[in-house]
Amino acid sequence: MTLVALVVGVVTGGALAALVLVALRARDHARMEASFELPDGTRSVLQGMDDVAVVVDTSLLIVAASSPAELFGMQVGQDLPSDDLRLLVRAARRAEHPESENLRLRRGIEPRLVTARASAITARLTLIVIRDITERERVEEMRRDFVANTSHELKTPVGAVTLLAEAIESAADDPDQVRHFASRLIAEAGRLGQLTSRIMNLSRLQSADDLTELRDVSIDEVVAAAIESQSLAAQSAEITITRAGSRRAYVRGDVQVLTDAVANLVANAIAYSPAGAQVGVGVKVVDGVVSIAVTDHGIGIPEDEQRRVFERFYRADQARSRRTGGTGLGLSIVKHAVQRHGGEIELWSRPGRGSTFTVRLPAVDPPPDLPGKKRRVAKKKKKAAKAAAVNREKTP
Repeated sequence: MTLVALVVGVVTGGALAALVLVALRARDHARMEASFELPDGTRSVLQGMDDVAVVVDTSLLIVAASSPAELFGMQVGQDLPSDDLRLLVRAARRAEHPESENLRLRRGIEPRLVTARASAITARLTLIVIRDITERERVEEMRRDFVANTSHELKTPVGAVTLLAEAIESAADDPDQVRHFASRLIAEAGRLGQLTSRIMNLSRLQSADDLTELRDVSIDEVVAAAIESQSLAAQSAEITITRAGSRRAYVRGDVQVLTDAVANLVANAIAYSPAGAQVGVGVKVVDGVVSIAVTDHGIGIPEDEQRRVFERFYRADQARSRRTGGTGLGLSIVKHAVQRHGGEIELWSRPGRGSTFTVRLPAVDPPPDLPGKKRRVAKKKKKAAKAAAVNREKTP
């Protein structure tokens, strides 16, 4: 009995092995046939493509692939990995014309949005071309959000201007009311102009065009101009601005764009600091990197909001922004300005302790000093010109 069972087992195992062998040979034969059916030059064309492209046979086995296809887990000799792609191939073969569809595929562990197009190239083979459109869709979504946010933000000052103009018209017989409404109208018009200007600046920084006014820029010049542009606002808010750190640091860039970026950081520090506080601007050069840090001792930013402060139109403190006339674009402009110069910006902040925004830019060598004698002559001329100006002011 045991002998019979053993014989039956051997026979059964042999039969199964034979079936598996036949199946493997049939698959190999199918692969061989498929490979022979590839039109001349197909593999060369696929290897020269930047997009993901594969050719599959009727069993949805990949018989040829472009190099980028491997990023999506598609290799020659493997089955098509996506159910959505399989359905697309079958639909194209049934319809006998190319079929396209937007799909979600994985590139490694990362989901990506792609557009896939399946086309029959022979009776047995189908070409699938896959184009990653994730970044394009992200940019398009950003554009839609930007337009929506801009439209929303412009409605407020435009509406205020309209209402104030109507109020002035109705109060034509009351000079005091006319002056009151006129002053508010001027303020709203200024806010509208500032918002429009910042939208244009941000749009220019986000465009693909290169910065045109590039030169070796003195950070001393940038910081001085930025502080000077905010001196009146600081004086009105009773804020003291101090400058410390390294001198004669230089970077390669657009002086106006960099000045506006630092000025935005200083303005932000002033707006969020209490009266009597101090805003510091420090410069440091370490290992070929220029760091510009703007520090305040204001209200600070909660940790869960810090990652959003560089978004367009985002305001950490809505009430304060309304009082100060903030547009919510300043930090976004700073981020893009710094990125266009090959740098980065970091934020440190604690609620109740203040904030520090640090801009880091690649340093360049400063221009050579003037010879000692020429430098002394230049200083004497500058001192003499200053004395002459003072004398002219004293002269009645």
